[in-house]
Amino acid sequence: MLGILIALLSGALMSVQGVFNTEVTKQAGLWVSTGWVQLTAFAVCAVAWFFTGRPEVGTLFAVDHKYTLLGGVIGAFITVTVIQSMGVLGPAQAVMLIVISQLAVAYLIEVFGMFGTERQPFEWQKIIGVLIAIVGIVIFKWEK
Repeated sequence: MLGILIALLSGALMSVQGVFNTEVTKQAGLWVSTGWVQLTAFAVCAVAWFFTGRPEVGTLFAVDHKYTLLGGVIGAFITVTVIQSMGVLGPAQAVMLIVISQLAVAYLIEVFGMFGTERQPFEWQKIIGVLIAIVGIVIFKWEK
């Protein structure tokens, strides 16, 4: 149950953040806004690290798969693409497409056991679920 609540909070925070970032981008520009997001995120993490125990930063360089250290780089592009999609499509449609993309890619990662995840069997009902979500977008976007 806790996992469900945290996931719901994450989705809500992502939607609010996307709207905030899109507004800042209109006034300050895409890369300035994205840089600000990343800088303030770093500041929050540094403060949290200081108050919650301080594992050695050097342990990052002992990570087994070095490519996984690219999460921050990916995060910058996530910020940029969320801002751009919300600016063009609006928050609701952008978030629906983002979530469907996340779901589809996450399922492929599981099915193929990519990036160190445990391989899961292919299940048609999960593909049908993604297709139903796509139909939901069509219905949501449907204009009379």
